[in-house]
Amino acid sequence: MLHTATALGGMMTAPHHLATEAGLRVLRDGGNATEAMVAAAAAIAVVYPHMNGVGGDGFWLIAQPGQAPVGVDAAGWSAAMATPDYYKSQGLNAIPARGPLAALNVAGTIAGWKMALEIGGAGMPLERLLEDAITHATNGVPVTKGQEDLSREKFDELKDAPGFAQTYLPGGEPPLVNEIIKFPALADTLKRLADKGLDDFYRGETARSNAAYLESVGSPLRFDDFSEYEARQVKALSAELSSGTVYNMPPPTQGVSALMILALFERLGVRDAEGFDHVHGLVEASKQAFILRNAHVTDPAFMTADPNDWLKNDFLDGLVNNIDLKHALEWPQPTKPGDTIWMGCIDKNGQAVSFIQSVYWEFGSGVTNPETGVVFQNRGNGFTLDQSHPNVLAPRKRPFHTLNPAMARLNDGRVLSYGTMGGEGQPQTQAAVFSRYVMFGQPLQHAITQPRWLLGRTWGEESTTLKLESRFDPALIDALKNAGHNVDVMEDFTSTMGHAGAVCRHESGLFEGATDPRSDGRAAGF
Repeated sequence: MLHTATALGGMMTAPHHLATEAGLRVLRDGGNATEAMVAAAAAIAVVYPHMNGVGGDGFWLIAQPGQAPVGVDAAGWSAAMATPDYYKSQGLNAIPARGPLAALNVAGTIAGWKMALEIGGAGMPLERLLEDAITHATNGVPVTKGQEDLSREKFDELKDAPGFAQTYLPGGEPPLVNEIIKFPALADTLKRLADKGLDDFYRGETARSNAAYLESVGSPLRFDDFSEYEARQVKALSAELSSGTVYNMPPPTQGVSALMILALFERLGVRDAEGFDHVHGLVEASKQAFILRNAHVTDPAFMTADPNDWLKNDFLDGLVNNIDLKHALEWPQPTKPGDTIWMGCIDKNGQAVSFIQSVYWEFGSGVTNPETGVVFQNRGNGFTLDQSHPNVLAPRKRPFHTLNPAMARLNDGRVLSYGTMGGEGQPQTQAAVFSRYVMFGQPLQHAITQPRWLLGRTWGEESTTLKLESRFDPALIDALKNAGHNVDVMEDFTSTMGHAGAVCRHESGLFEGATDPRSDGRAAGF
């Protein structure tokens, strides 16, 4: 059984232990939390390739001691050529999930690394921050069970994607657990970035190679789409709770949903954890938040609604009246899939980071440039070709994102950085962890290890039921069914529930960290 990690010098958590170690080494060497996170982000892109990569997007919350966090939006925009008419001219009525036509968004995450280092302050050379990632890509990494399982499960979808097999399917077959895979092309790319700077990914040799390859295989992305792209510094959304202030990312992410769920749930006045009122209350709060999210959230430049209005007390006071304390609202509504990683870090000086990085579905589009080793995301699959929908495809548009790193400044002086992967489940898991740890006083690791639920789908599944891990009390499961929830009982510790994590700094200087037993991760401090 995992226990909450504690330390006094700093704390790092990630869903793969080698990423935790990469960040922790930077902290030990005197780097700050932002620098540690860049090191971890590069490392996890190598060692956990089915869940994320440098060909995807990223979002940051970075908080200096005593200050509200600053957001970094590194969502890559769509190609200038990407329009509904372009896809319809290819004989398509929807954007494909795999292959070159799914690779229609610039990879934003490395631009996010660059902006984060500018905001957080960088004293270490880039070569040092990318050191662990380069070592792992050069020497090879042992395949995890999750990578084997997903490579096998998605084999038919991915095997014919240009460049994928030669990078991720040694011998043309899914790799086995503990088989060692090397990524020499990606190692060379990371070395080039360390030497030339992160801008090389967008305006240098790396960008030219990626753009040329993508064009050659049939993607709409071109060099100008990379060279004209920049990450954006944004103001975090916030909600006031009785325990303190919670923060999350603005659109195009679903961060507003995560904040609304907590604010609505607090208004229900639930007093005890783990019972019907706790689970039912959070599920019904999720439904109210998702209805608004699905109707409005997309690239903020294309939105007519202001998500800040949904976080105002008067609005929330009215919305909570839509929740029936005894009966489930009829469901489903449209759902949002997605896969990713979340990592958190707080350094000895109190700088806190909540970070999330994704290629959308496992291995993204599958399209992999053999020259650079970069596998490109399929985030553009989240667009629709329906001109009446707010998330309709348009040139240079950022799609709806499930990604939403979270942070809280509590009234007792604690700073909490927390989050999860898991698409539709991200705001729900955040609410489960926050409510258990902050509202009901459970130990941090216990709050993450406890059985979880998920309304809707994740990992590309179509089911929109209320999924419950089987460790829940059978009487609670029956009560939820009797209230009208369409329940599916799942195996214990299933990755369907996401890979959550959290780090917390107390006013005393104590650090706590926790990781998810559903992942390959570790929380560690010094």
